[in-house]
Amino acid sequence: MTALPGTPVGAPAETDIDRYDPAYRAWLREAVRKVQTDANRSADTHLLAVPLPPAWGVDLYLKDESTHPTGSLKHRLARSLFLYGLCNGWVRPDRPVIEASSGSTAISEAYFARLIGVPFIAVMAKSTALSKIELIEFHGGRCHLVDDPCEVYDVAARLVDETGGHYMDQFTYAERATDWRGNNNIAESIFQQMRDERFPEPTWIVTGAGTGGTSATLARYVHYTQRATGICVADPENSAFFDGWAEHDPDAHAARGSRIEGIGRQRVEPSFVPDAIDRMMRVPDAASIATIRVLERLLGRKCGASTGTGTWAACRLVSQMRERGERGSVVTLLCDPGERYLDRYYDDQWLASAGLDPAPYSARLEDFLRTGHLA
Repeated sequence: MTALPGTPVGAPAETDIDRYDPAYRAWLREAVRKVQTDANRSADTHLLAVPLPPAWGVDLYLKDESTHPTGSLKHRLARSLFLYGLCNGWVRPDRPVIEASSGSTAISEAYFARLIGVPFIAVMAKSTALSKIELIEFHGGRCHLVDDPCEVYDVAARLVDETGGHYMDQFTYAERATDWRGNNNIAESIFQQMRDERFPEPTWIVTGAGTGGTSATLARYVHYTQRATGICVADPENSAFFDGWAEHDPDAHAARGSRIEGIGRQRVEPSFVPDAIDRMMRVPDAASIATIRVLERLLGRKCGASTGTGTWAACRLVSQMRERGERGSVVTLLCDPGERYLDRYYDDQWLASAGLDPAPYSARLEDFLRTGHLA
């Protein structure tokens, strides 16, 4: 660094540091173009109507996020995180992107990493479904497995130090990477698709919380567009989100990890925005599994258990609206396909070994479908 020519003697030195890198900027432009092009190719996901009697006066819908190229709701998040990291200058050519994940986000991030030509490493618990590990590897990623789910954060940070890569850190950046004011986020899509339904403004939208980013996006969009829709977060067993929200305790902690992959965390993640949401329900894990088995009969497809968590809560809301004589609509999310969990949530032996009996909850759901009342 040298003083510029002509600087008067004794005057403060003028400095000029130029880090403009034409080759990097050309790579960056192409990387952003590829990620944005994926959004154009992916178009939008379907809004499925659950067949409830019209006379009930309450309609139930599932936003089917399993139709994304990587098969889950996390495709939207991964696209936003990559754009955020690229435009901040954090994601660079030849440097690995590293993520702590329960699986679905890592599948989607591996897809985008390969799209722009950077290495990808997913740090996950060894208990993650094998099908998710295989999908990450299919998309060119590498899996680093740990014994304790609570270790994923520290191990991911350590790998960043060792490799010089970028820690994507979905649990911190999910709520800020997505443009909650619009730009084809999930909230904007839901309201556009509901526009011609008989109750176009949902009374409730139900989502789970993994990072907390989806509930934050939905709530912020509803507030920004001045709507009356309530946002309800359905939380599984062994998750800190419900207790943290109920007790206003950001340090709430769960003793063990969630058995419902994709949602529920042992700590309240930084991307969870508790003051933005209106309601939370704690849903038994067996109820989540019973719900996806009933949904398979209603929709003709298998869903992941996080879909069951949200749909159980949505059915409770429908039941309560009916009891109060309210008319309206409820929307929840079909988060990912059940084929990823055939050896778990659709395996009776695995359920028995986990101490989960969905039968009582299945009976309650079948009664709900007959009467509109979920006891």
